[in-house]
Amino acid sequence: MPTIETPHLIMPKLGLGTWQLRGAECARAVADAIGLGYRLIDTAEMYGNEDGVGQGLRDGGVPREQLFVTTKVWWENLAAPDRALEASLARLGTEYVDLFLIHWPNPAVPLPATIAMMEVLKERGLCRAIGVANFTPRLLREAIDTGAPIAANQVEYHVMLGQDPLLALCRENGIALTAYSPLGKGGLVDDPALARIAAKHGVSGAQVALAWLLGQEMVAAIPKSGRAENMKKNQAALTLTLDDEDRAALAALPKDRRFVNPAFSPDWAD
Repeated sequence: MPTIETPHLIMPKLGLGTWQLRGAECARAVADAIGLGYRLIDTAEMYGNEDGVGQGLRDGGVPREQLFVTTKVWWENLAAPDRALEASLARLGTEYVDLFLIHWPNPAVPLPATIAMMEVLKERGLCRAIGVANFTPRLLREAIDTGAPIAANQVEYHVMLGQDPLLALCRENGIALTAYSPLGKGGLVDDPALARIAAKHGVSGAQVALAWLLGQEMVAAIPKSGRAENMKKNQAALTLTLDDEDRAALAALPKDRRFVNPAFSPDWAD
């Protein structure tokens, strides 16, 4: 599995997203993914599935130190990330997570205070790295300016949603960008341009979309799947090489289709 390596983390390029997976289904999906060679597993307190993820981590049969586990503190709990992480660790059944993220920004809670507490959690060994999610370039700069070791920013990113300014800022500062909803919640796979490229390579449109992401420097992707068959297909995208013609066709696609935009989202143009 290829990795992203920065001064703050070594993270697999491809992982398993677990949003909307629950209970036994979640545990089975995580264990299946680990059995297939996945080592990055992504969850969050808001997902309500950390217990299932934890069971899957144990059922996967791989030593904990060989896995990379991400969880996140919900935006309403940013005043006490210590309590949130301790509760997450209890549900996961692990002594630490590899990456602990602010799930969404909260303008009502001072960002420096939250990040300072997260740094303490890192120093205590409860998380190996800290970062953010759903941060715009302006917000990410604010996080960087605290002086904390910001390791990652997890955002929606796919062939129809551009993140060029954010990606440039991440690369400039050695920050990994993790793409969630890398297939646009399934809304991309039937696009004619993707279908043409897929037919050319004998693969699926989803694999083309993933290959586009995974081929980018400092970008990881965490597609959600509850089926081992789809996990294998996602893995195959790691070996798909797109040519200049393919990349030009994908670059020409609209880059403004956002599928995740709750009421508490920041101003994405910020």
